This record gives sequence, structure tokens and C-alpha cells, in this order.
Amino acid sequence: MSSIILEARDIWYRYPRGMEAIQGISFHIRKGEKIALVGPNGAGKSTLMLMFNGMIHPDSGTMLFDNVPIRYDKASLQMLRKRVGFVLQNPDRQIIAPTVYQDVAFGPTNLGYSEQEVRKAVEASLRYVGLEGFERRPPHHLSGGEKKRVAIAGVLAMDPDVLVFDEPTAGLDPSGSEDIMDLLDELNQGGKTVIISTHDIELVYPWADRAILLLKGKVLQEDIPEVAFGNPGLVRKSRLSMPTLLELYGEIAKRGLALPDRKPHSVLEMMNAIDMAFNTRPCHTEPGYIMVADVDALDRESLAAWRAENPNTAIGAMGTRAKERAARDGFHLEYTYGVIDKCILKALLGEDSLILTTTAMVRRVFDRVERFNQENGIAIPVSGLILSSGTSITADVTEFLTGDHE
Repeated sequence: MSSIILEARDIWYRYPRGMEAIQGISFHIRKGEKIALVGPNGAGKSTLMLMFNGMIHPDSGTMLFDNVPIRYDKASLQMLRKRVGFVLQNPDRQIIAPTVYQDVAFGPTNLGYSEQEVRKAVEASLRYVGLEGFERRPPHHLSGGEKKRVAIAGVLAMDPDVLVFDEPTAGLDPSGSEDIMDLLDELNQGGKTVIISTHDIELVYPWADRAILLLKGKVLQEDIPEVAFGNPGLVRKSRLSMPTLLELYGEIAKRGLALPDRKPHSVLEMMNAIDMAFNTRPCHTEPGYIMVADVDALDRESLAAWRAENPNTAIGAMGTRAKERAARDGFHLEYTYGVIDKCILKALLGEDSLILTTTAMVRRVFDRVERFNQENGIAIPVSGLILSSGTSITADVTEFLTGDHE
């Protein structure tokens, strides 16, 4: 089991001349987890998150980071804020410099990085969030989604262990929200612990490893999402709505049909439940294949040549750099969120697909498809697409990840 990186022990906090915002909260967060703090406005989500990097001091109780109580002297807080990065709900409150480069450079400069180290950190962070080439742009000329990415890049430049996001999709359209959630997945896959606050259950239900349901400064429920959101009474008490997939699962169960014990987190898992309920096969034909292409290791010409040879194959992209690459190369993306499951659904219809992704995300694709195959007794083929010098070959997961195909 992963070790605990953040912990709250009987935390209480009252705003000056105001109501008690946090009332005896205790919980812990493990390294590498994706955690959602969920509740209506005024539940205490933002107040609690401000305690994670010492911006608010609890009136009583103890906040711990890496099993050590947080100290509130200047030197201790500076070290804590290097390891726990905070992205505000409104990026305009976080972006302070006249250019994107200067803003992202602010954190590492204050940490004493050399000029060369600052430049390297800024370039890497902007590339990670898909804003390569934006260095000289004034932030006030950017879209809301781009500003959000600048704020994230400014935090990433300090290479924190924990990333905390207050309402990360606030003010974004559905496509922008999906892109941000995909970026958070990518950051988590790269080893970051990711914590978000939101009142959007539909958004976090398929995303979070665990959810902490808050109301009026107290924890109502803390568990995996299907349990945390599985009690209609608690969800209604929180002035929230049940996830649609859980509602549908419950309605099918009321009709006495056999369902898997594990409640669905995605459309793919819901379709599996329906197949089980009606005793039908999930795949009625020879399954299609799923190809995986690492955009960090392929060139434009060979990918274009592959596309010309496979014009009808659906393409999905996981991760910011993969989506940026598809846009630059002029590829239409059929899938941009929930990509692996959607490609599995396509394979079950006997159709092929290609997933563009980054090096850090490749193994996730292979692992997810292999797990689905084992759980359902199906053999959807998945392999890496190696493109170079106008040629294309396939490799299994071991060859693809180790480079033994070369």
C-alpha cells in the first residue's frame, strides 16, 4: 500500500467573525492517489485545500505532510509549497506577470534556481501543458483554458509531489473540461498525487480513486466513488445528484436482473453490466485491434504515411502533447477523453482504432486492455505502432516499452 503523504487530524477552523468552516475533519491521502473533495458551495472544500500547503492555519488539530506536522515559519512554508503546488479556481488571481514565460518562471526563480535551470523548468512545463511557443504572449490575450494551463505550468515548474486544484474545470466548456481532466490523469500517471475540489459528481465519478463528500465543514462519506456516491440519501443531503451510471445500474438491479458486483465507472463497464444482465456476449464478431503510437518517439512523415494507408481507422488522443500533435498534423480525433474505453467499445464492434499518446501513458493503454480481456474472456489485440523512415511495424507491450523492436 502506498505511504501517506497528506493527513488531517481533527481539524477545526472558523473564519474571523464568521461561521465554523471546518468541524473536526480527519482523513489521509496516499502518494499517487487521485482524490476528489466533493460538496456544494459552502461545504468547506476550498478552505480545507488551502490548509494543504499552509495558506490557512487550523485553529486546532494537526495537518501533516509526509508524516511530519506542518510548521508555519517562513522557511518551512517555502519548502512545503515547493512540494505541494496549488492551482486556484480563477487563473486571473494566480497569473501575475506580463508574459507567460515570466509568470511560469516566478516560482523557480524565487526558489533560487539558476537562469539556466529556470529556463529549462519553464520550457519543460509549458511543453507538458501544451503551450510550447507561448513564452512571449501576454496572459490577458489567452483563452480561459490557456490561462488555466499557464497557472498549472507555473506550479509544475517547481516540480511538486502533490498538485491541488480548486474547481479545475470552472469556467471551461465541456471540451476544455475534458482536456483539463485528461491532463490531470497524465500528471498522475507521471507520479504526481492529484487532489481536486468540485461539485460536479459526473466529472469525478469515473476519475477519482477516492472521493471525500463534504457538507457544512464535515465529512459525510469517504470511500471509492461507487460507495461515496452510492447512498442516494447522503448525495441528496449534500444537494448533489447521483452519477447517471449509478442511477442506471440501480434501475436495472430493481428489475431483478443479474449484475456484476462492481458498479460501472464508464459506458464500457455499463455495457458489460447490460450484457451480463441479458446474458449476451460483449463481442459478437472478431474483435478489432487497438494500435498505440507514442508521439514522443515518432516523426510526422511516417505517421502521415500510415494515415494515408489507413484512412478509415478511428484515432483517439490521450494527453496534452498527443492532442497538440494531432492538431498540428491535421488529424481528426474521434476520441479525446475516456479514449481507451471508447476504443475497446469500437473493437467489440469489430472495428480498429489508433491511440496517440505520450511515453508515460503507453503502459496504461496496454494494462487497461489486458485487464479487460482477462475479466471478460476476450482477446482484443493491442500493440505498439512503431513508425520511422516511412515504415510501420507492430510490437507487443514488452518490446514496445523496452525498445527491443529497434
